[in-house]
Amino acid sequence: MPAYKYNRVFLIVMDSVGIGEAPDAADFNDEGAHTLGHIAEHMNGLHMPNMAKLGLGLIEDIKGIEKTEHPLAYYGKMQEASNGKDTMTGHWEIMGLYIDKPFKVFPEGFPDELLQELEKRSGRKIIGNKPASGTAILDELGQEHMETGALIVYTSADSVLQIAAHEEVVPLEELYRICETARELTLDPKYMVGRIIARPFVGEPGQFKRTPNRHDYALKPFDRTVMNELKDSGLDVISIGKISDIYDGEGITSSRRTVSNMDGMDKVIDTLGEDFTGLSFANLVDFDALFGHRRDPEGYGRALEEFDARLPEVFEKMREDDLLIITADHGNDPIHHGTDHTREYVPILAYSKKHKKAQMLPLADTFADIGATIADNFKTNKPKYGKSFLSLLQ
Repeated sequence: MPAYKYNRVFLIVMDSVGIGEAPDAADFNDEGAHTLGHIAEHMNGLHMPNMAKLGLGLIEDIKGIEKTEHPLAYYGKMQEASNGKDTMTGHWEIMGLYIDKPFKVFPEGFPDELLQELEKRSGRKIIGNKPASGTAILDELGQEHMETGALIVYTSADSVLQIAAHEEVVPLEELYRICETARELTLDPKYMVGRIIARPFVGEPGQFKRTPNRHDYALKPFDRTVMNELKDSGLDVISIGKISDIYDGEGITSSRRTVSNMDGMDKVIDTLGEDFTGLSFANLVDFDALFGHRRDPEGYGRALEEFDARLPEVFEKMREDDLLIITADHGNDPIHHGTDHTREYVPILAYSKKHKKAQMLPLADTFADIGATIADNFKTNKPKYGKSFLSLLQ
């Protein structure tokens, strides 16, 4: 068994928790964005004592977050190199890929020619075709769908085409087949949709409820990621939350679905009690999906405080040779105009019980520094992008 500096790495992505506008924010219409800062101001101070102990308050001034003199974690921030501000771009870059052509988003809905072809192949009409929250569109179009059997197609600020259908109107197998057709059609470079999502639901008008039978049809990463290298070296790569969907299952040895941030933290804490060597990689999506896009700073702030309150359980179960990395994949400032993600720096905190004197990490010009560090630790091939900071962790 090779000796690794850290036998287990726990990577937690707080989806959309940005920490201030990136230098190129203007190119993305995001000047002035600051997800954490604006939430803290709205809440008249965030109460996150555990993140403060790690060093969060030393990265940026955030109202309510104490600036500790003795941070437990190495701390800093990272700038995204890739041309995009969506979930897939951020996550793929974390694992060593650089995306120069952004996935396409459809704020005005999808082109007619695409939907006409999908109607032809599925034998069903399409209604909706606009950006919408999944619950709101069911309230608006669910009854019409039940009466006509037409598919509800909608998108979001991300590069996604979502198809909602009642399980008693469109059987799951048929819905999945239609989504596979949509995936095939949108591989065309002129569409470049990141993910197709099957969104089955049940219930009666006014009481529709989405079921856990959601299925994602992502694009496979266009090159090998650090996760492929780990898996091919016989190491464990445990996916928690939507990580498996984001990488289309590539480089993953075991996948655990989650229904909420707190369920995600339960799963992280469970993996801390397991014997494995490799990476546990979790995404906590509620910050983004429930609060960022819905422009709900109050809910976002509470979710951050709830996350913080779970960290002592993580610290307690960590072993001496574990490394915990907490970061984000983009911003989603709930005070900002629109409902889209925001182009921001993301925080990075790297904590281990064996660190003697944690300090500031150099400003990273790509999220891929995380992937490079993980590859360096496990002595696998390093990604083309990113600089390892492993040697700085003492």
